[in-house]
Amino acid sequence: MRTQIDILENEILKKYPDVLDILLRDQTTQKNIIWATSNYDYLGEHYLKSNPIKSEYITGTNGNVIMPRVQKDEILQQSRVKNMAEVFTPSWICNSQNNLIDNAWFERKDVFNKEIQDEKKWKTNLAKIKFQKNKTWKDYINDTRLEIACGEAPYITSRYDTTTGKFIEIENRIGLLDRKLRVINENVDELNEWLKATKSAYKNTYAYEWQGDSLLLARESMLFTFIENYKYKFGKEPLLNSIQEIAYIICWNVWQMDGLKGVVPFSCGEIKIKSVNLFGEEETDNSFCKGCLNNNLFEHNGIYCLIMDWSNKELKGEKLRFVDLIKKSINGK
Repeated sequence: MRTQIDILENEILKKYPDVLDILLRDQTTQKNIIWATSNYDYLGEHYLKSNPIKSEYITGTNGNVIMPRVQKDEILQQSRVKNMAEVFTPSWICNSQNNLIDNAWFERKDVFNKEIQDEKKWKTNLAKIKFQKNKTWKDYINDTRLEIACGEAPYITSRYDTTTGKFIEIENRIGLLDRKLRVINENVDELNEWLKATKSAYKNTYAYEWQGDSLLLARESMLFTFIENYKYKFGKEPLLNSIQEIAYIICWNVWQMDGLKGVVPFSCGEIKIKSVNLFGEEETDNSFCKGCLNNNLFEHNGIYCLIMDWSNKELKGEKLRFVDLIKKSINGK
């Protein structure tokens, strides 16, 4: 039975040409994201953990292969907790922690909602969000936010509670991106200006995840958050080119990565270099990943993940290695 939280790959394929392929793209490798989980091995060779997720593997008769965690059976949920430390946070906790960020940014409490901790819920503040003199609504949407090991990205967009499966209406959502979109909805009425501000909000919202199915679900949720907010604001569907544009931003900003190494999952490993010595004999030199051996983030021989810095307007964005941003942070530069 279909619910409001379902995002069907068959529907994306039919309604929004090329969008599913964009959402499956890995910008670092210029290939598709990989499964990076053994949960689908039973479906055959195409579903092995190191293989790419292609649209034909999750559409047509395979249209129900990927589903939100809350819809997976309990045994599979427990397996993912045990093998991948996959734990999904209830929305009321996501809200509480996101509120801490906004408490610091706004320098006051209860900006978007008031927590009702005893009942594990919140009451939305319906009044228009006010900004202090030294900060504007544009400063807020352009403030960079990152969710690490994002899973289905419940901290970014709360379309549904990941533990109960309950759909959350737009006005009551509490994700980092949801809050930015609320601020845009309250301050912008002209369509083109709204689109410009929304693209900026997406460009300043980042996340990474290991498992390919969760990553795709996160990307889809962010895309449908855009579509739902557009319809909420303007009463109609956005144009296809706008949807494709947002999908492109998402596939850069929400990427697949081994968070402990900063590389594409499974890309580190033994490198064999064959050569011929002075006597005409073939020799093999085995080179192991120094980063893995020494637990050093900056010495891996895997493929370091790229992200886009959209602030460079002249070049329409600049590709950066995520690990280099960490190095700059450590060095204080």
